[in-house]
Amino acid sequence: MSTVAPANKLSGLARTLIQEKLLSEVEANAIQAQANAASSLFITRLIQSKKLSALVIAETSAKAFGFPYFNLDAFNPDYLPPKKIDEKLMLSNRVLALQVRNNVLYVAISDPTNLHALDSVQFQMGMSLSPVVVEDDKLGRWIDKLIEASDTSMKSLDLGNDDYDLGGDDIEQEDVAQTQEVDDAPVVKFLNKMLLDAINMGASDLHFEPYEKFYRVRYRVDGILREITQPPLAIKDKLASRIKVISSMDISEKRIPQDGRMKLVLSKTRTIDFRVSTLPLINGEKIVMRILDP
Repeated sequence: MSTVAPANKLSGLARTLIQEKLLSEVEANAIQAQANAASSLFITRLIQSKKLSALVIAETSAKAFGFPYFNLDAFNPDYLPPKKIDEKLMLSNRVLALQVRNNVLYVAISDPTNLHALDSVQFQMGMSLSPVVVEDDKLGRWIDKLIEASDTSMKSLDLGNDDYDLGGDDIEQEDVAQTQEVDDAPVVKFLNKMLLDAINMGASDLHFEPYEKFYRVRYRVDGILREITQPPLAIKDKLASRIKVISSMDISEKRIPQDGRMKLVLSKTRTIDFRVSTLPLINGEKIVMRILDP
């Protein structure tokens, strides 16, 4: 006996393809049933069935729902925003953040009827969305590539160029030994990347926040705090120590708030000053770094 799902369980994309006479109702129901049984998306099973090419699906659905079609082969990864969509959301809903322009986030989707995915992305990112329809196979490769790169960088924390002079206003000679103790290269690179990204995004301050089970970094941009990344929890103590030393704070004092200053020398003609404050919390030290002259 057939296990084909009823027609009223078809996804919006399936119904569109039927209306465009690219799939029969029987074919669509069979693919939908397979997707339901595997807890996967209709479009994923449709691509696997090879009844239609990813390009035909993308162009048809883009036209039907009034979204622009975009060829991911032409996309420059330099435009990828610093803050990424949650990995689980990317994988389960096949959606990718492409670029931020004028406070609008352009997102790539392969199924424009998946409104839940768009709502979830908008809620997480806190920005208006402008969707573009892309081929599902190309989207999948981009998502896999992005997650793989994220996993690699988070394991090593080798996230950027550390050829910058990062130091306090007045680090005394006796502090040199302390600086060397926390001058762990991956920590230095991670901190440099966070500072440079914040400057490039026009952030006014950075927040390094420890919690019981995770650690996160947030930037304040246009008055709104936005989560940027969640590095490994194990980094929190070394990162706090590094920031305190270069901000001329007492590295051994973790029970009371402290204030300090530091600077980031980008070139011979450009130096960025920061005001830094620490606040002891139950799970570690929260650190706020305010950019004084971006």
